Amino acid sequence: MNPTDNSPGKGTPDGLAADPRFKVVERTLKQYQYRADALLEVLHVAQETFGCLSDELMNHVARQLRVPPSRVYGVATFYHFFTLEARGEHSCVVCTGTACYVKRSAEIVARLENEFGVKAGKTTADGKLTLSTVRCLGSCGLAPIVVLDGETMGRCTPDSAATAVRVMLTEKGPAREEAARTGHRRKGEEP
Repeated sequence: MNPTDNSPGKGTPDGLAADPRFKVVERTLKQYQYRADALLEVLHVAQETFGCLSDELMNHVARQLRVPPSRVYGVATFYHFFTLEARGEHSCVVCTGTACYVKRSAEIVARLENEFGVKAGKTTADGKLTLSTVRCLGSCGLAPIVVLDGETMGRCTPDSAATAVRVMLTEKGPAREEAARTGHRRKGEEP
C-alpha cells in the first residue's frame, strides 16, 4: 500500500498494519463507511483497542475520515476519556470540581502524588497506576469523589483515598471491595 494515498481504506502506515489490533480499527472505519461524523466512535474503538491514541494512529484516522489531523487531535484532547499516553494497570481519578475542591480534593491529589510517586495525568514508572483528575463527576452530594478502577467512592479524605489505592494495588475481589467500602467513611458516619 502507498502510505501517501489519502483514499479511504488505503494508506495504512507500516507500523500499524503489522499490529493485529489494527484490524479492529479498520473494521470500524468500514462499518461507518469512512464518514467524518464517525470520528468519536472510531476514536473510542481505537482507544479501547490500543489503550491510547498515538500520533500515528490519530493521523491514520484523520486520513481515512478525510478530516484535518488538528480536528482528530482536538477531539482526542477535549474529552477526558481519551489519552495520548499508555495508561496504567489501575486507574485513580480524583474529582476537582467546585464541591470536591472545597472539600479538600486538592489535598487528596497531593497525598496520592507524594505517596505513589506520580503526578496527576501520569502513570507510575512500573505501569501499575494512572492518576488523573477531572473537573466534575456530577456527584457533588458525595464530595470529594475518587473513582478507583471504575468504582466511585464518596466523602473521601486524603488518608482514606491513599488507603483505598494501596488496597487496590495489592488486592482484588471481596477483600478489596470491603476495604474500599469501609476505608472511605468519615469518623462517626454510619454504614
